[in-house]
Amino acid sequence: MIGIPLGLFAANATEWAMHKYVLHGAGKKKGSFWSFHWHDHHKNSRRGDMDDPMYRESVVGWHAQGKEAAAMAVAGVALAPLLPIAPFFVGTLYYSGINYYRKHKRSHLDPEWARENLPWHYDHHMGPDQDANWCVTHPFFDHLMGTRKPYVGTDREKQDRKRRAERAVRRAQRAASSKRPSLTPKAA
Repeated sequence: MIGIPLGLFAANATEWAMHKYVLHGAGKKKGSFWSFHWHDHHKNSRRGDMDDPMYRESVVGWHAQGKEAAAMAVAGVALAPLLPIAPFFVGTLYYSGINYYRKHKRSHLDPEWARENLPWHYDHHMGPDQDANWCVTHPFFDHLMGTRKPYVGTDREKQDRKRRAERAVRRAQRAASSKRPSLTPKAA
């Protein structure tokens, strides 16, 4: 039974380390397998106010969501030989992987849900420092490692949300005005 708390600890530590060192470390290098995270997922999330349309597509595909799922499946297969030796530990890691994927996907399909239920992950994408707040499912390791930087509910966030809302209104107005028929006759 000690495998359950050890599995939860290991899963959160792995989530933190993978995000910091692999998805951001190697992921910022164009051409890296992991570059999808920074160059696609973060770009989409920033442009979409946390919404990433890639998560509306099928998980089967060679895009950010598909690569994330493939990497997790490979990790699951690699852990399989330990299942008879440490079933509670491996079972907890499997649970944690599924929980991670489910929460991560939902957070990028429902930004307000993310802001309310996973503010540390929302802070990671929408806050001023995208190189902090590495955890998705729970901020335990961010607190332990000193990388938790709150953004949700701060004055900075209020100003940023107001600015993004004003930009969205201006974009909508420009789009609407470009679709209106002109009242001046066109030159022949």
